[in-house]
Amino acid sequence: MTERWSRDQVLALAPDASSQKAAQGVAAAGKWALRGTTGTVLYGECKGSGAKPYLAAVDLTEPAYRCSCPSRKFPCKHALGLLLLWSADGVPEQPAAPQWVTEWLDGRAERAAKSAARLQAARAETARLEAARLDAASADGDTAGGAGIGGTYLDSAPGAVGSSPGAALTAGTGFGAGAQAGSPGGDGQAGFGPDAGGPAEGRQAGFGPEAGGPAEGRQAGAGAEARAGTSGGLAGRVESVRQQRVAAGLAELERWLADQVRQGLAGAQEHDWDGLAKRLIDAQAPGVAGLVSRLARVRAEEGWPGRLLEEYALVNLLAIAYRRRAALPDALAQTVLIRVGFPVTREEVLAGPPVRDHWDVLGRRDEVQDRLTARRVWLRGRRTGRPALVLSFAPQGQPLDASLVTGTTIDADLTYYPGAAPLRALVAARHDTVASAGVPPGKSPDEALDEVAGALAEDPWTESWPLVLTGVVPGRTSLGGLPLHPRAHDPWRLIAVSGGHPVTVAAEWTPQGLRPLTTWDDDDTAVIL
Repeated sequence: MTERWSRDQVLALAPDASSQKAAQGVAAAGKWALRGTTGTVLYGECKGSGAKPYLAAVDLTEPAYRCSCPSRKFPCKHALGLLLLWSADGVPEQPAAPQWVTEWLDGRAERAAKSAARLQAARAETARLEAARLDAASADGDTAGGAGIGGTYLDSAPGAVGSSPGAALTAGTGFGAGAQAGSPGGDGQAGFGPDAGGPAEGRQAGFGPEAGGPAEGRQAGAGAEARAGTSGGLAGRVESVRQQRVAAGLAELERWLADQVRQGLAGAQEHDWDGLAKRLIDAQAPGVAGLVSRLARVRAEEGWPGRLLEEYALVNLLAIAYRRRAALPDALAQTVLIRVGFPVTREEVLAGPPVRDHWDVLGRRDEVQDRLTARRVWLRGRRTGRPALVLSFAPQGQPLDASLVTGTTIDADLTYYPGAAPLRALVAARHDTVASAGVPPGKSPDEALDEVAGALAEDPWTESWPLVLTGVVPGRTSLGGLPLHPRAHDPWRLIAVSGGHPVTVAAEWTPQGLRPLTTWDDDDTAVIL
């Protein structure tokens, strides 16, 4: 039996405001000639404009949606309207579902079983290859580890991070971390100009070729082929060519950044960033190109000089980290490669070790960039305490993944993308339905800041992190003494739920402040903010 969702949770699934309005129009018992639920699936026949009613069903265990209407929105207004009726206890219990519903569920179960079998086979093959690699390394005295999952990064692959249109979002940089994070090659803060010292000294990371020129970049690229898991043959030569292109592109970036700092930030123009981003795309560094293309938005913000300098520092730090990646720990080297734009395929991630837990779905946020919409869904494990980010992408107007419902808890296996501070993950498998789990466990503001500091120490390009704060009182510009993001000021709904008393709040940390996602009222009902 699935716990009944609130009206807020249902409406949050709508792809847009017009779908919310349309769903409320069909959320009336008189619109449905038939409706029912078995506890795990909803179904109904909704009267439409044609002679035949629309057949709508919702599998509550994932959830998944089905409707015979011609709408291209997902979930459609009929599925949402049925869910709204159910949330208001307007769908009667039935001992069994109609045949068209059971056939749909049987088809889903069959596809899930085949997918699970393929996943198990892929994990077994990954384990076999890793064992063979370790045996060969032990025999040959070769300790060079692979920097990619399975030991190889390909230049392009379907569904690969860094090769997709969403690479800029996936490999996004943090805001403000650059002024605090030391460079991977040394202990100091990111510096500007030739006095920062080169890689041999291990001092501060400098802007420009004085901190290590193209020749050094070529050496790092050659020395890192073993770290990237390449071997002889065509695959090794192809990857080597790409690494050389990336090294040359990032060397140009360092020189460009040094010029920008010497000439002054006021001279920065949008066309300069656009041209540089295009050259970085040509150099096969799409992740860095995405970071550069976002600088125009930073330039338009209030207090932009400091923000722009922070962004320059982080981009420069990434360029230097790529050049010095041969000396980095494996996990950090993986982070650098992914953020530069080297792809990791979905299949490789799913073949990694799963982490099973009861995962609280804390909230989600959609972000539009160019013609692409990215959906960020934040989760946190009850037993492990691990945070997770599930990302999905779609062109504007196309449906995004709506299988994770804010305020619910799922029993699932997650597999993480590699990195020094793993956060992005995929839902590899779901298990039994979780009964009402109540308000998720949280931390005090001080404990939450310690967690964020640890993540930044591992990955200075971290741009967001999910937190659950307990016992905090919201204000107009702060939450539990922590500043809110400028766009999250005056959270009146949160303030109303709190009533001046401490509450538990799920929030997204960013260097510019917190973005509240969800809170829980006195009845432990999730209130989406």
